Amino acid sequence: MDILVADDDYSTTETLRNALEAFGYDVTVARDGTEAYQYLRTGQFRLFISDWEMPGMTGLELCREVRSRHSGGYIYLILLTSYSSMEDVVQGLEAGADDFITKPFNPSELLVRVRAGERILGLESRELTIFALAKLAESRDQETGAHLERMREYARILAEELAQTDEFGDIVDGDYINLLHLTTPLHDIGKVAIPDSILLKPGRLTRQEFEVMKTHTTLGAKTLTEVATHHPNASYLEMARDIALTHHERVDGQGYPNGLRGDQIPLCGRITALADVYDALTSKRVYKDAYSHDVAKAITLRNSGSHFDPEIVQAFLRCESHFLDVKSHFEDFCLVH
Repeated sequence: MDILVADDDYSTTETLRNALEAFGYDVTVARDGTEAYQYLRTGQFRLFISDWEMPGMTGLELCREVRSRHSGGYIYLILLTSYSSMEDVVQGLEAGADDFITKPFNPSELLVRVRAGERILGLESRELTIFALAKLAESRDQETGAHLERMREYARILAEELAQTDEFGDIVDGDYINLLHLTTPLHDIGKVAIPDSILLKPGRLTRQEFEVMKTHTTLGAKTLTEVATHHPNASYLEMARDIALTHHERVDGQGYPNGLRGDQIPLCGRITALADVYDALTSKRVYKDAYSHDVAKAITLRNSGSHFDPEIVQAFLRCESHFLDVKSHFEDFCLVH
């Protein structure tokens, strides 16, 4: 990451530069506020450390100017200051600062605060990446829009229920639930590579066509792996890849693409499998009418231990009222819109 540092004191900027470069960051130094503002206008910098008092423009003025601009992405602002009163902190926050480092600074504290900024910026990048990829999949198949919204809610409900169990409580925490909710819309990203003649076919697929359709799992995983190589810190893409690859696996080993069994299938894939199938069953498609909840429930129970993980089926039964709430919510939403 490129970090912009602005301070008119040479010894401070060099100390900051040396510390940040030792931690592996690329550093650009501005000697006053006006020069710093010109650097910020390039759009190159997402993290900015500024002295409070500088000629040209002060740190507070820079914060206000940055927040008033419509930039292409969020800029994380850290003010370097000898001020420490509550009034000064409030003034800095009101100007748009995200964090503060008090002079003289400790390199370890500097690293912690910079990494906190990276995490915040990473969250924005994560949301944008996933939204862009999900919209790409949606553009190929107009039936997927509400499906993505409903399915991610079903997956979240199941995960929240599993978090209360002894078997999965150590795995499924708040972070896991949030990641699952975030990444399930990418389960069918591989369909962007499936020909329209197959993807949009109104009738039943031939055996050969179905073999082509099945490749959306491996193609999706390949796509997400390639994205991850360009964003090595985006660990959430690992879950997205696992979901894309395994959401059509079955616990009896009869699924695809790799015929995985039981807990060989990542938990995120097993959860997504039930959420995906339930929504497909209860939704109208060009080749079928929507099944009722009771019919979908009966099919889910019948496939417990074959298609679906029995523990996840039991979680579904315990929270089926929440599934109905989600289904009703989106039906009402569609009527209004």
